[in-house]
Amino acid sequence: MLVGIGEQLARIMDSVFEAYLGPDSVLASAVGQAVGGGEPEDIPRRNTEVWVLGRRYNAIQGKVASQTQGNPSDCSLISQPELERIRRDIQSRLWCTYRHGFAPLGEVQLTTDKGWGCMLRCGQMVLAQALIDLHLGRDWFWTPECRDATYLKIVNRFEDVRNSYYSIHQIALMGESQNKAVGEWLGPNTVAQILKKLVCFDDWCSLAVHVAMDSTVVLDDIYSLCRDGDCWKPLLLVIPLRLGITDINPMYVPALKRCLQLDSSCGMIGGRPNQALYFLGYVDEEVLYLDPHTTQRTGTVGQKTGSGEQEYDETYHQKHAARLGFAAMDPSLAVCFLCKTSDSFEALLAKFRQEVLGLCSPALFEISQTRAVDWDTAEDIEWPTMPDIDWPAGTSDSDSFALVGEYWEHN
Repeated sequence: MLVGIGEQLARIMDSVFEAYLGPDSVLASAVGQAVGGGEPEDIPRRNTEVWVLGRRYNAIQGKVASQTQGNPSDCSLISQPELERIRRDIQSRLWCTYRHGFAPLGEVQLTTDKGWGCMLRCGQMVLAQALIDLHLGRDWFWTPECRDATYLKIVNRFEDVRNSYYSIHQIALMGESQNKAVGEWLGPNTVAQILKKLVCFDDWCSLAVHVAMDSTVVLDDIYSLCRDGDCWKPLLLVIPLRLGITDINPMYVPALKRCLQLDSSCGMIGGRPNQALYFLGYVDEEVLYLDPHTTQRTGTVGQKTGSGEQEYDETYHQKHAARLGFAAMDPSLAVCFLCKTSDSFEALLAKFRQEVLGLCSPALFEISQTRAVDWDTAEDIEWPTMPDIDWPAGTSDSDSFALVGEYWEHN
C-alpha cells in the first residue's frame, strides 16, 4: 500500500512541476512573453569587465584577457568576438538540472528530483567543472560534435543511472548517511561532504575533495590528504561560509568577487533563499549563474554514436547564464577551488593571504596550520562503504544497483 501511495505521489509531483517548470509551462510562457523572443539579456552590453571562472572578458570589445599565473594585471590577449567567447565559455561547463523519468529512488519511489534536488545539481556542476579543468584543461571548449573520450568519461559519471559515480541516486542515498532523507533539501556543506566521500570510489577522477569546516582552511589536513612523498593528488577545495543571518553582508562582496577572479576558481555553490544556484562569474554588482531549475528527461550520452545520444548531450550545456545581484544571494554558500599541483596550492594560499583575506574584516575565512582538538568534523562520521538499498524489480532502469566501485572496476 505504501508503494502504491508513493507512486501516486510521484505522478502528482510530476504533473504539478511539469505544469509550472516544464518547457511548455506557465513559467516558461511568462518568461517568453517578457523577453519577447529577442536577444537574451545574459551579458550586459557595456564597457565593463566580465569574469567567468578566472577569465576576464569585456562584452563590447574584441579581445579576451586571460589572467596569467601570479599577476592579475599580466594578461595575454586573444583576438575573438568577446560576447560569443563568453557564451562559449559558459556553454562548455556541465549544466546539471532537474531530471524526470529516472529509476525510482528512496522509499517514496521518486522518479524526479524537481523541487528538492537543486543543491545536489549545483554540487554536481562544481565537481564536473573540477574534472573538466583537471582532465581537459581550462582552455578546452565543448561543441555539439565533441566526442572526446575524456569528455565522455566525465559526462557519463553524472548521468542519472544507478551505476554512475555522481548520479542523483548515489548523491541522495549517500545523504541518508547524514540523516538526510531522500527528497530532503540539502545545504552546500552537506552536498560537499557527500561528494568528498563519493570521489574516493572513483580512481579515474584522480581528485581529492577537502571541505574546510568552521570557515577555516587547515593546512595539515590538506597536506595529509594530498601529499604522498613528492606526489600531489589534485585537490578540490570547498570552503562553506555563512556571510550573514538572513541577507549577505555587503562587506564580503569584494572578497567573493576576487575569489571568482582567481584562475583556480571552480565557482560557488549557493543561491538565493530556498533556491540553489551555481555561481561561475560576475559582472559589476551581479553574479552570473547556471540555474538547475529546468526539468529535462533522463537518458544517456553513452559514446554519442547516435542522434539520440548527441541530442541528450546537448541537454548538459547552456549557452546563456543568468544574473543575480550580490545583495540577493543567500548568505549560506561555498567557494570552490581546484589545485592541480602542490605549487598551484601554495600559489593559491599566497593569493588568499595577499588579495582576498584583507578585503573585509572579519576575513572571509581563516587559514590555520593545525585544527583545534575539539573540532567536530565530517572525518568523525561513520560513513558506509556505499549506500545500500533494495531496488524494486521491473523499473525503467533494468540494470541492478551496484556499488559504484564494483561496477567501474569491471567496465
